Amino acid sequence: MGFLNTIKETILNLIFPVYCLSCNKNGENLCLECLASSPSAERESAKWIFPIFDYRHPPIKKAIWLLKYKGKKSLAKVFAEVLYGHVLEELADLKIMENFNEPLLIPIPLSRKRLRERGFNQAELICKELVKLDNLRYSVDVKSNFIFLNNVLVKPKETEHQARIENRSERLKNAIGAFAISPNTKSEKEIKSRNIILIDDVTTTGATLSEAKKILKQAGARKVIAFTLAH
Repeated sequence: MGFLNTIKETILNLIFPVYCLSCNKNGENLCLECLASSPSAERESAKWIFPIFDYRHPPIKKAIWLLKYKGKKSLAKVFAEVLYGHVLEELADLKIMENFNEPLLIPIPLSRKRLRERGFNQAELICKELVKLDNLRYSVDVKSNFIFLNNVLVKPKETEHQARIENRSERLKNAIGAFAISPNTKSEKEIKSRNIILIDDVTTTGATLSEAKKILKQAGARKVIAFTLAH
């Protein structure tokens, strides 16, 4: 399904040329130059959550919407190219100050129903692009900055979209019990005493990320931080 969607997107881009949402340049829904110059996230979030862009900026909001709901998977690569630099910058300090070494890169999962409907998990796509960038940066003789680990954190509970819930307390309630560690017998062993980087597209109240962090910590994770595209 994912391969067919990629072919479909390529054909559609040939028939209907794509233009940058911000500068109108041909070739990408949001070009790297415009993305890099987009306003940074300014709204307050938990100290362990690192959002990159301001979600209120129209091109950012539209680009994330296109990625999630219109299958514009090429945007995952564009977002990852900017996100990667922020991750490396933060890791440089954490490795020294908090012994945050060899972290696992884990995407916030979708429920089975939502994954079937969408055909892909946008957070997983971003993780894969981050790994590609990391592999290009380092040779086989040098350890990568992180290890991608998928299908360890799962979402057995179907929840309402957080963006549709305006009340903060209701969002917190909605996230409770949303995540679990995979019943795979290796899962808890893989994360026990490990540092973890969570990846998601948008944070608002941080309820989703906080619930995911709680489950990972209960399973023995050492330290958990998160990066999101926007806030």
